[in-house]
Amino acid sequence: MSHNKSKKYSRNRKGQNSAWLPILAVVGGILLIALATFALRDNSTSKATIEVKGSPSLKANKEKVDLGNVKLGQTVEVSFELTNVSDQTLRFSEAPYIEVVEGC
Repeated sequence: MSHNKSKKYSRNRKGQNSAWLPILAVVGGILLIALATFALRDNSTSKATIEVKGSPSLKANKEKVDLGNVKLGQTVEVSFELTNVSDQTLRFSEAPYIEVVEGC
């Protein structure tokens, strides 16, 4: 008879552990939402002065880059910092197009 009591005890214990699962899932979900909100909030302050009003406008930190003579097949790398100098939000509706012109 004591054997049956221990089985009942172990069954009740399993039932108690499973009751915490939904609570833990809800708390975990709330924590994930809070972390995502914290990480994605906009803390940026305007780094550039507004130069254009009424429409988006980009400004590059380099107007011209001289790479000298580059052999055919040689890889070169140049980086630009682009800044929105407008009071409007800049959105790309398609991939930006960049054209490299020889001799410019």
